Amino acid sequence: MTSPGSLQRRLGVTDAVVIGAGSMIGAGVYVAWAPAARAAGDWLLVGLAIASVVAFCNATSSAQLAAIYPESGGTYVYGRGQLSPFWGHVAGWGFVVGKTASCSAMALTLGAYLWPEQQRVTAAFAVMVITGVNIGGLQRTVAVTKALLAVSLVAIGGVVWVGVTGPSPAGAVTTSGPDESLLGALQAAGFLFFAFAGYARIATLGEEVRDPERTIPRAIPLALFGVLALYALVGAVTIDFGGVERLGASDSPLRDLVGSVDSPLEPLVQLGASIASLGVLLNLIPGVSRTTLAMARNRDVPGWFAHIDEKRSLPLRAELTVAAVVIALVLTIDITSSIAVSGVAVLTYYAVTNAAAITLRPDQRRWPRVIAVVGLLGCVVLVAALPHSALLGGGLVLATGVAARQIAVRTPGDERP
Repeated sequence: MTSPGSLQRRLGVTDAVVIGAGSMIGAGVYVAWAPAARAAGDWLLVGLAIASVVAFCNATSSAQLAAIYPESGGTYVYGRGQLSPFWGHVAGWGFVVGKTASCSAMALTLGAYLWPEQQRVTAAFAVMVITGVNIGGLQRTVAVTKALLAVSLVAIGGVVWVGVTGPSPAGAVTTSGPDESLLGALQAAGFLFFAFAGYARIATLGEEVRDPERTIPRAIPLALFGVLALYALVGAVTIDFGGVERLGASDSPLRDLVGSVDSPLEPLVQLGASIASLGVLLNLIPGVSRTTLAMARNRDVPGWFAHIDEKRSLPLRAELTVAAVVIALVLTIDITSSIAVSGVAVLTYYAVTNAAAITLRPDQRRWPRVIAVVGLLGCVVLVAALPHSALLGGGLVLATGVAARQIAVRTPGDERP
C-alpha cells in the first residue's frame, strides 16, 4: 500500500483570495449573462441579487466549517464530520461531478472564443496545457493564476469603459420572450450561481494554507465580495448600454457588445474571455483532484487516488485522472449540457454545506445559524427553478454515483444510527 502522505502548507490569505477569484472570474462575466438574461428579462439584476444572497450564505457556512476541519476535501469532509458518511459522499460526489462539468464548460468556452471551427480540439489542448502547469506544483499554479487574472480584469475594464463612454448600439434586438417574473429571476440566479461558485476552491485548500483556521474564513468572503461587486458593475453597465434583450440574444454578450460599436477593444475582450477560462481551469481541476483525494482516503472512491506525489506535493494520480475525464467530456458534450449538470450538482453540494453548518455548536459559530438556514433553503429553491432537463441530467448523474457508493463502497457500520 502507498502511504497517503500529506500536502504542504504554503499559501497565505492573499494567495487564497487570488485562487478563489481566479476560480470565479470567467464564466460569470463572459458566459452566464446570456442564459440568465433570457430567463429573467428585466428581472436580471434581481436574479443576480438572489444569487448573491445564496452565495453569501454558502460562503459563510463554508468558511466556518473550513476553520474547524482544516484539511482537503471541503464539504465532503464537513458532511462526514457533522452529518454522516452518506451525506459527506453526496457532497463530495456533487463537487466532483459539478466542477468536472464546469471545467468542461470553461474549456469549451475558450475553444469557442479562440477557434470556433475547432472548438473541441482547442478545448482539449487547453486542458492538457493547464494540467502541465498544475503538475508543476501549487506555487506555480498561484503565480500563473495571478497573471491570468490580471489580463482578465484589464479586458473587463475595457468592456466597462466602452459601456460607459461609447454610443449606444443601433438596432433593436428581440428575444424569445423571457419570463419576467420571480420564477424567471430564480432561474437566472441558478445560472449566475454557476458563474461564481468557485469560492469553494478555497475550502479545498485546507491542507495547503498556513494557519487555515484564520486564513480560510478571511479569504472566502474577501474573494466572494470582490467578485460580486465586479459582476454587479458589469451587469449594470451592459444592461444600460445595450439593453437586456441584446444581452440575452448572444452567447458571447460582452464581445458582441464591444463589437457592436466597432471598438478596437474587441480583440482584448476576446483574449480576456480566453484568459479567464484558462484561469478557472487552472484552479478547478486541482480543486476536484483534492476532493477526490479526500474521498479516496475514506475509500469512497478507489484508494489508488489517495497517493501524494512527494516531489510535487500534490495528488498526481487524481489530477491526471480528472484532466482525462474533462478531455473526454469536451470531446463529447456541449456547453449547455455541462452547465446544466454543474448547476444541479454544485447547488446540492452547497445544500449539504449549509446543513452541516446548521449543526455547529454555539461556540463553533462565527455567524448566526439563520444564515445557514437561508442558504439551505436557497439552494433547494434554485435547484427546483432550473430547467427540467438540467434536473433530469444532473440528478441522474448524482443518483448514479450515490447508488454506486452504497452498493460497492459502504462497509458495515459505516453509517451513523
